[in-house]
Amino acid sequence: MIVCAIDDLLFSIKIKAAAKQLDVPLYFERAGDRIVETVREKQPSLVIFDLNSAKLAPLLAIAALKHDPALAGIKTIGYVSHVDTATIDAARAAGVDQVLARSAFAEQLGEILRSDRR
Repeated sequence: MIVCAIDDLLFSIKIKAAAKQLDVPLYFERAGDRIVETVREKQPSLVIFDLNSAKLAPLLAIAALKHDPALAGIKTIGYVSHVDTATIDAARAAGVDQVLARSAFAEQLGEILRSDRR
């Protein structure tokens, strides 16, 4: 199970299509105030964040996940515009496990989904 904290329609469609081909279960959480609760309920192997989403407040959610002993071990990946160095630095400070440029995330999507099956 992978939880996606993404409100970008284009990337949601790409992720859904790739996951369907690979038979990887997904859950999309589109309410920023529910991300931590959803992760607690679903216990996913991975949480994917759109770090540029103003609506979802991903940096706050990442920090909350990484400060909760019961959730801190869940892998997190965030994708971001490659020129947004401030957000990249802030995501790393919040504790995200991996930050990828949007283009690299799209390119590696199948591998990301396959590697985190459980």
